[in-house]
Amino acid sequence: MASEQVLRSDDAPRVPLIYNPVVRGIAFQVFAFVALFALVVWVVNNTQQNLARIGRTISFDFLNERAGFDIGQSLISYSADSAYSAALVVGLINTLLIAAVGIVTATVIGFIVGIGRLSRNWLIRSLCTVYVEVFRNTPPLLVIFFWYLGVLAILPQPRDAYHLPFSALLSNRGLTIPVPVWGEGSWLVGVAFVVAIAMCFFVSNRAKARQMATGQRFPVFWTCVGLLVGLPLIALAAMGFPLSFDVPVQGAFQARGGMMIGPEFLALYLSLSIYTAAFIAEIVRAGIKGVGRGQSEAAHALGLRPGTTTRLIIIPQAMRIIVPPLTSQYLNLTKNSSLAIAVGYPDLVSVGGTILNKSGNSIQIVAIWMVVYLTISLAMSLFMNWFNARVALVER
Repeated sequence: MASEQVLRSDDAPRVPLIYNPVVRGIAFQVFAFVALFALVVWVVNNTQQNLARIGRTISFDFLNERAGFDIGQSLISYSADSAYSAALVVGLINTLLIAAVGIVTATVIGFIVGIGRLSRNWLIRSLCTVYVEVFRNTPPLLVIFFWYLGVLAILPQPRDAYHLPFSALLSNRGLTIPVPVWGEGSWLVGVAFVVAIAMCFFVSNRAKARQMATGQRFPVFWTCVGLLVGLPLIALAAMGFPLSFDVPVQGAFQARGGMMIGPEFLALYLSLSIYTAAFIAEIVRAGIKGVGRGQSEAAHALGLRPGTTTRLIIIPQAMRIIVPPLTSQYLNLTKNSSLAIAVGYPDLVSVGGTILNKSGNSIQIVAIWMVVYLTISLAMSLFMNWFNARVALVER
């Protein structure tokens, strides 16, 4: 009986709280939060004291003041008489524009090069490898200078501009392209395009349900292409083709008519797209290599051709590996757009720097930069996390 009592007392030894992992984890988190909060309070108080010493306060009222400077590229109405806030909006739109077109282009190039690195053709594989190694090991700022100073700046003058297809003109002033001029009743074309997009979603969902039920595939891609092209054309024909083009005309100093895309935008767009595509290519290659060889062997045994195997078997399974690091590259491209200040492209950082020099409100401008880029990054991460959940394999 005595030995049993001793065993019962030894079965549940009392552990000091300091060695309890749960208590210790909570204590560390509380300590870290208090330390971080104290640091933030100290920084804010120190900043307010320094500003009070020089007779200044933190206020964003200056955003309503007259900007007093022009912006070379603006997708919205803007003039020198607009407010600082309008100038920042123009810079933000330009940043989102370069990020959007850069992400799309880099993704397309990256997937092509990544698949090309696994090609059985020695020439294609070697060219893709050289491309990746060159641009992956070159600083992005040098790539921007290469396109701006080494390619676009040495193009001929506007009077000797290169004539490209579709009546486009290319010179050291940039690329000038025709602009569509919509006439009366052209709103129906926009409505038809929206309806076509809705029908594409409907067809895609119905085709997926049909394939899951019967195993039969439906040509969703070509059906959607027909809808997106056919419905607007039908609406355009029904309204009597209310569409014309403002074609650029070559001039001595600058092309007349059309829409000019400046060399600053072209240099930044080409450099960020090509630079980021090198990293995306490696991500795609690693994702494809992460799919077991047995998947392709089984597809070939069923009679599928290599292209069909890659498109329907390998890539869908590789996406669960590709998407997470792909998100980081999209964020890097968006943040690298701040290098636009090197070539004078009016992005958010460039426009904000001009406002900072004119108004002297450095803390407010830097705070706006931080909040805007943080918001863009979080929104992009949320979307990519949602997309990653959609393409993830479902365990049965």
